[in-house]
Amino acid sequence: MNVFISADIEGTCGITSWAETERATPQDYTPFQKQMTREVRAACDGALAAGAKGLFVRDAHDSARNIDPAGLPESAQIMRGWSGDPLSMMSGLDEGDFGAVLFTGYHSWASGGGNPLSHTMNLQNEIVTLNGVPMSEFMMNAYTAGYYGVPVVFLSGDKALCDFAREFIPGIVTVPVNRGMGGATVSMHPDAAVKAIQEGAKKAVKNAKNCFIPMPPFFEMNIRFREHRRAYSKSFYPGARLEGSKNVCFSSDDWFEMLRFSHFVLSD
Repeated sequence: MNVFISADIEGTCGITSWAETERATPQDYTPFQKQMTREVRAACDGALAAGAKGLFVRDAHDSARNIDPAGLPESAQIMRGWSGDPLSMMSGLDEGDFGAVLFTGYHSWASGGGNPLSHTMNLQNEIVTLNGVPMSEFMMNAYTAGYYGVPVVFLSGDKALCDFAREFIPGIVTVPVNRGMGGATVSMHPDAAVKAIQEGAKKAVKNAKNCFIPMPPFFEMNIRFREHRRAYSKSFYPGARLEGSKNVCFSSDDWFEMLRFSHFVLSD
C-alpha cells in the first residue's frame, strides 16, 4: 500500500500564535517547524510499521517549505512548494496509487473555537460552509480523497477538529494534541504527541478499508468574506452568485468543479 500524508502546522502540538507558524519570525517558528517534521515522521513510521510500501508527503502550510526532508524516512517522497493546481493541499494524490490518506497538524474551521488560529484556507473569510456545515480544510481535503476513491484513515490536530472527524468518518483514528481555550491552547507534551501519532497511524493504516468517504450527490459552498468588496470581486467566477454583500455561493454535482471554484475564489 502507498500512503499519502498531507501536513499542516496550526494543529501541531503546542502551537498557539501566528508567529509560531511563519518563516518570517524564526525565533518563534523554528521549534514548531521541527515539531511539525517530527509529527510527520511519526506518521510515516507508523504507516511503515503497518505495512505501507510507499510514502508521499505533501507539505501543505503557507509556502509549503516547512518540513525538513532529511527528517523523514528514506522511502518517503516529499512535495514542497505550490504547483498551482486545484488540489492544493492534496496535490499529488491524483498521480499515485494510494491506499490511505493521513492528515497531520490540521486545525479547526474558520470561526470555530477549537483553535486560536482557526481558519479555512486564509484569513479573508469569516466562515465557509459546505452543504450547510462549517467547512474546515480537513473536510475539504477529505472530500478530495473521496473523489479519488482513497480512504481517509488518520488525523492529528486540535480536539474540536478531531471530534468532528470521528462523526464525519466513524472509522478514522484521531490524535488530539491540542485543545483551544479562546486565545490559548492546552497541549500534551511534544514527545507524547509524537508517540501517539506513530501508534495512531499504525492502527489507522491497518484499518483503511473502513474509512472510505461517501460522496454527496450535490455540493453547495457559501463563503462569507470579511470585506464586501472582496466578495463582489470573487462573485464574478463563472457560475458563482453574490448573496447580500459578503456571501459568494457556488454549487455543483462534481467535486472537482468545487475544487476549481475554491482554487480561484477561496485559496488566495
